[in-house]
This record gives sequence, structure tokens and C-alpha cells, in this order.
Amino acid sequence: MPRRDSPAPPGPLSALAPPPWLVRTLKPQAAPIPWAAVARASVAMSLPLLIGLAAGQPAYGALASMGALSGVIGDTADAYRMRIFNIAVPQLFGALGVTIGSLVFGHGWVAVGVVTLVALVSGMMSTIGAVASVSGLLLLLNSVVGAGLPMPGEWWLAPVLMTGGGLLVLALALLAWPFRSGVPERAAVAGTYRSVAALLEAAGTERYEEARAEVTTSLNKSYDLVLARRTRSHGRNPDLVRLIAQLNAITPVIEAAPAAHQCGVPMPPEFPAEVRRLADAVATPRDADIPAPELPAPPDPSADAVDHALRHVAELLNDADPHGIVTIKDDSDDRLGSPAALRVRARRAARNVILSSASWRYGLRLALCIGIAQSLVSLIEVPRSYWVALTVTFVLKPDFGSVFSRAVLRALGTAAGLVVAAAVLSQVPRGWWDVPVILVLASLIPAFTPRGYGYQTAAITPVILLLSDVLNHQGFGLVVPRLVDSLIGCAISLVAGYLLWPESWHTRIGDRLADTVADTASYVESAFGTAVDAAARARMRRGLYRDLSVIRTEFQRALTEPPPMGARAAAWWPLVIAVERIVDATTAAAVRIRHGAGEPTLTEVGEVARQLRELAEGLRGSEILEEVPAEFTGPQESVLEPLRQEVVAARAIASPRG
Repeated sequence: MPRRDSPAPPGPLSALAPPPWLVRTLKPQAAPIPWAAVARASVAMSLPLLIGLAAGQPAYGALASMGALSGVIGDTADAYRMRIFNIAVPQLFGALGVTIGSLVFGHGWVAVGVVTLVALVSGMMSTIGAVASVSGLLLLLNSVVGAGLPMPGEWWLAPVLMTGGGLLVLALALLAWPFRSGVPERAAVAGTYRSVAALLEAAGTERYEEARAEVTTSLNKSYDLVLARRTRSHGRNPDLVRLIAQLNAITPVIEAAPAAHQCGVPMPPEFPAEVRRLADAVATPRDADIPAPELPAPPDPSADAVDHALRHVAELLNDADPHGIVTIKDDSDDRLGSPAALRVRARRAARNVILSSASWRYGLRLALCIGIAQSLVSLIEVPRSYWVALTVTFVLKPDFGSVFSRAVLRALGTAAGLVVAAAVLSQVPRGWWDVPVILVLASLIPAFTPRGYGYQTAAITPVILLLSDVLNHQGFGLVVPRLVDSLIGCAISLVAGYLLWPESWHTRIGDRLADTVADTASYVESAFGTAVDAAARARMRRGLYRDLSVIRTEFQRALTEPPPMGARAAAWWPLVIAVERIVDATTAAAVRIRHGAGEPTLTEVGEVARQLRELAEGLRGSEILEEVPAEFTGPQESVLEPLRQEVVAARAIASPRG
């Protein structure tokens, strides 16, 4: 008789079950609905169409609505100043793109060559950063649209109208700026405090790893928001100085959490409750002073570190004059480091793109696929449209996830969106009825985008199709050809953009993780030495956690790949967790030393660093984990013993897998 907990034998329907990687790809992500963005999308995309119909120029209104769609896609920033960059800068590249595309419309080989060159530039731009990525997307996207659709009016009219639609989204996004300036930054810092409170509650429990990852994500977001704003307000905005100081002040609490977790003793509930009280004070500044924390006697050194840190934060929040001007100087300890000036970062980014083999590989990869797609549209006498190249553009975006899974999601999302478009085109009369239809459909784009790429595609597809119908008046006849075009674009992406590039289906997980392990060895040496100051050590620790967060994201994407890459990523995942635990153990040992534990010898520190570097060398260039045994000779009562145990565990994970 089979055991009760044994797996059930496969039934006749098990062979029809979808593979795990496909289930992970299709699973919607949990996210709140951004109601403000929903309202902006509805108004910004329907208003230009309404004005165009009222003026007797519906095509002009459709072009402006297309520009608004680009603005809606880029409307993702929390801080108002960042919205200017995320929406306005890409609009300039979008205007350039539609101008280039419209000038080569109908010119055969010239159109193919120009659009392919734009794809090369767009792909290389996309490797710089978030704003450059969206800018490169719109540059290529609008070039493809301009080269595939006849634009009404003079050559300059289409870029003006599309830019105007995008700027309308920006104007709506900035309406509340005078009343809410600085609120997103304060909310982000307060959110970090609350995530730290959850981390303290999770210390010593199975929820700790998840809570620690959430702290890293929240801290990354807060530093990005505050430091990005500080680069334009350095020395003139004391509120930003206060936010930087508040983030720095919570660092000792974060550092004490690993020590508390290693002790296995739950933190007294008054400590996380105090962190939440301080989070409320950060989110809503008050005129009255914040009372001093009322905390119980710390039961262990880690709680003592938290006690000192929380009292320091309370003093920091009270450190303001009657007019709200913070008395902290602008050269206060910045644990992450301020970004360089904008011109320096732009020059550095341009140099890195030109000299980077990765940017050239992606640019050539995108250019090849776009060249094939555009040739199919411009040179061959078949009824194909710009949607082929449009599909390739969306699928091959490098920072949006796996090319394979995006091709699958694009095909499924397009099919779902075309069902909606077919119903609208067959049942709703063209003209004034387009306005309420776009009003409703546009609201779905920001609502569905956080759920995943397939859901975003399903929301965008009927909107683009309806706006295209206003320009070319093909009606219901657009539906089936556009589905075929999308499938062709997905096929081009899978063959020329995925299967022909070994780096797509040979994981480089070992190289990425090896670099982080080597950096961890340097962090171990700095954490127990005197050659590196506290601020530099904190920056190293933050950099390590940020790198590990990026690696986590890459692993999540790799898990959506079909075998063998998805299976290999799953095999490597425990080692990622082990490296995070090594960083935690290093920080915990440093906290214990600050509270009276004996310092390790340089020989002990060097031994741990050597083992980590050997592990890094064993991982570099590996496709399959290989055995790298660890041996330590130091005394077991050393403060580094928990760290050494984590290193041994990590090297035990790196063993042969069948």
C-alpha cells in the first residue's frame, strides 16, 4: 500500500499539463492598481482623439493619442522630478524616430537600411539605464511606425502631434507636484523603515530570507529616488539631506538584524513597533518633537545595537529649527555615495556603450531581427505590415525579461487583445464612439502592466489597433492579418534573436555569481580591518546586496526559460541564497565585535577570504556546479566561526549535480 505522503502516480491527463516554466511565465504578478496612472491614461489618450474629431481631423487626434500611449508606458516613476526624465526625454527620441521613419516610408532598401541602423543604435542605448532604455524603445518603435504607416500632413506634423500627446501625460502627472513635492521620497524612506521593522520581526524565523530581500529592494528604491533628486539639488535642499541621513541612520538596525537572526532569539516586539513609529514620523513630519523611544533593556548585543540606532534616529528626526530647516550639514556621511554630475555620467555612459561588447552584441542582435522584419515588409510583395517589426521591437527588449518567454507571452497577449479589438471593430461604429472606447481601454494599460508582459500586451493591442484604424480605415479586416504579423515577428525573434545566439540558451550564471563572491571576499577583508573606513565598508555592503538583488532578478527570469536553462538556474539558486547568508554572517560578526566580542586575527580573516576567492574561481565560466571543498584551521570559538560555517555550506552546495 503506498504511503499517504507519496506522490500520486501520473494519470492520463498529466501529459497534457503545461510545463513548470510555462506556468511560471503565465502566472500574474501581484501588484496594487495605480489608480492615478489609470486616470491619467484614460484622459491623456481619449482627449486628443476627442479634439481631433471636433476639429474634423481624427487622424491628427489618433497620432496625438499614439504619442500619449508612449507617455503612459513611461509613466512609472514615483518622484515627480523623475517623471520629467521618464516621460519627456523618451518623447524627444520618439519624435526623432517618427521623423526618420516617415522620411523613408515607401523607399524599399533605403527604409530597410535606415530602420536597421536605428535598431542598432536603439539596442546599444538600451544597455545604459532605465531612461535610455525607454528612449531607445521609442526611437525604434516610432521609426517602425513611421516607415510602415503613411503620416498625414507635412513631415514635421506627426512628430509634433505625437510629442504633444506624450507631454500631455507628463502635464497630467505633474498636476499635484506643488502640493506633494517631496512626498514620494518621504514615502519611500518610510517604506524602508517599515520593511526593516518586518525584518526585525522575522529574525530567527523562516521568514527572514524573504524579509531581507524586501529590505534590499526597498532600500535600493529609496536611495535611487533620493540620490537622483539630490544630484539636481545638492547643497540647496535640506529636506533631501535629512532623507539621506535618515536612510544612513537605519543602516545599523539593518546590520544588527543578521546577528539577531543567527542568535535565533526573537527580537522584543517593542523594537519593531518603535521602527514603525519612526516610519510614521518620517512619512508625516510634525511640528512637535518625537518622544524618546521607550524600549526594554536589550537582551543581547544585537538588540543593544538596534536600541542605539533607534535612539539616534529619533534624535535625527527632532534635529530641525522652528522653520523646519535641518541642521545637519550637506557633507554628512552618505553611506551609498552621491552620483556624479549629469554630464559626467552621460560621458561615462557613452564611453561604456561604445566600448562594451555586451552593448554591441545586443545592438547587432536587434538590428539583425529588425532588418529581417523590415525586409519582409518593404521588399517582398506580401500583405505584411509594420506590426512584424513592431513585435520584434517589443519582444527583444533586453531589460524586460527572457526573449523566449516574451515571445510566448507576446503571441498569447496579442491573440487575447485581438479578440477585444475584433468585438469593438465589428460592433462599435467608427467616429465619436471611438472616444469612450479608448477611454475605457486605455485605463487597462497601467492596470494590467504590473501583472506581467502578456497582460500588458493584451491591454495595448486593441488600443494600437483602433488608433491604426483611424489612420488607415481598414476596419475588421485588420484583425487576422495583425495576428499573423505578430506570430511572424515572434518567430523571427525566437530564431534570429534567440536560437542563433548561444548566450541566450547557455546561462552565464557562474560568471555573474563569481564576481559577487569575489567582491564578498573583499568585503570580509574590509569588515575586520582598519584600512577601510566605516562609510566605505557600508558602501561595499550596500553594493553587494544590490548586486545580489540583480542576480535574484536574473534568476527569476532564467526560471521562465525552457530546459535546459531553466533547470540549470534552479540548480544554482541555493548557492545564491548561500552567498547572501555569507554577507549576513560577515555583518553579524562585525556587529558582535563592536559590542565586545574578540577580534579575529588577520590569518583567520585571510583564510575566509581565500576560500571565497577559490569558490569564485570554481564558479567562473561554469555551466554545472563543480566541487570546491573548504577546510578551516582557526579556533572554533572565533567570532568568525558562523561565517566559516556559511562558507563551508556554500562550497558544499557547489558540488556535482546529475
